[in-house]
Amino acid sequence: MRRSWTPSIVPNGDDQNVYLVVDDFGDGGRVFREADLEGTDLETLIVDLLDGQYRNPIRVVAFNTAESWSQDVSSEIAQELRRRCDLQLRDVPSSIQDFVERHEGRDRQLTLRLA
Repeated sequence: MRRSWTPSIVPNGDDQNVYLVVDDFGDGGRVFREADLEGTDLETLIVDLLDGQYRNPIRVVAFNTAESWSQDVSSEIAQELRRRCDLQLRDVPSSIQDFVERHEGRDRQLTLRLA
């Protein structure tokens, strides 16, 4: 009996955290966005979100198959996006505004911008 082969999204032997974005395409549905393995690290994800590379991000999921875990890291990502925008004295880009507001939590500490 011949078995079919399906390529794996699991990194080859690398013990690394992978971050994937669930993006909402409206009537087209919600999908995990396709990404090159080199583009699934935390820093690339943050930069891509700030640059508007996603249509309507809903959630960010992180996983590490070598350590056997996965989790929704949307809150942590939203807080980091807000922190970076505050440090750069800029508004959160409109492409991620809903994501940040939805996930940063009610107990968010407000930061006053110094003029």
